[in-house]
Amino acid sequence: MSNNPLLNVTPIAAFSDNYIWLLECNETKQAVVIDPGDSRAVLEHLQQRQIELTGIWITHHHPDHVGGVELLQKQSPVAVWGPLGSPAQALFGHTLSAGQEVAIGPHRFTVLTIPGHTLDHIAYYSPSSSMLFCGDTLFAGGCGRVFEGTFEQMHSSLQQLAALPQETAVYCAHEYTLANLIFARAADPNNIALKERQRHAVSLRESDIPTLPSTIGLELTTNPFLRCQLETMAQTLAEPLQNAGFDSAQLATGAQRFAALRQWKDNF
Repeated sequence: MSNNPLLNVTPIAAFSDNYIWLLECNETKQAVVIDPGDSRAVLEHLQQRQIELTGIWITHHHPDHVGGVELLQKQSPVAVWGPLGSPAQALFGHTLSAGQEVAIGPHRFTVLTIPGHTLDHIAYYSPSSSMLFCGDTLFAGGCGRVFEGTFEQMHSSLQQLAALPQETAVYCAHEYTLANLIFARAADPNNIALKERQRHAVSLRESDIPTLPSTIGLELTTNPFLRCQLETMAQTLAEPLQNAGFDSAQLATGAQRFAALRQWKDNF
């Protein structure tokens, strides 16, 4: 699931819809898991494939992302990296803020701070490998709920991710794609690319195949939470959002349209 032959990315399914991403470096045999909410799922996978864990990367503090850290540490003490100032910071041996880097073998990932879903949320981005691990901020066809931050923060965080190269592979932490695309079709009903994406996603899930990774380019084409910034979307979104109870004065800017979309999705 990676365009880089030297880095393998594997989804470990957990709970009802989480993906814990396993990142392996073929050159050094290092292995990192990202957001291990379920230690059992990780340990079973590692044992089955005879992989030795060498690190843990965390995007934010929610239990379904950090709940397995302590047991994994007891089984095999490894370095844990996570956001500075996080409520879960006691679990981390190393804290991270914007612009810092983590590495697996020679492959370096830059830390992006992307608050909104939570205030401590970060992402891991590798320009050279064209990979983004973004937790619960950007989803395939959607975005995370705004729990701790503001709509303005979340909109800004998503625009930061939208500015990454279009070929960037997007590894988010949940299999929410089908539900997200149903909402996206309601918000952007005439988008032909979105209709085709929905058809393809349904086909994948019917075969129990993950819909991830996505790409930034695909999200820019089909994800209304990234597209609401475009002035060309103002008219497209006007009728659906007004039908959902928002008036035109609330929809003048991309940030306002994002806030309205996210509130509509919360009750969709």
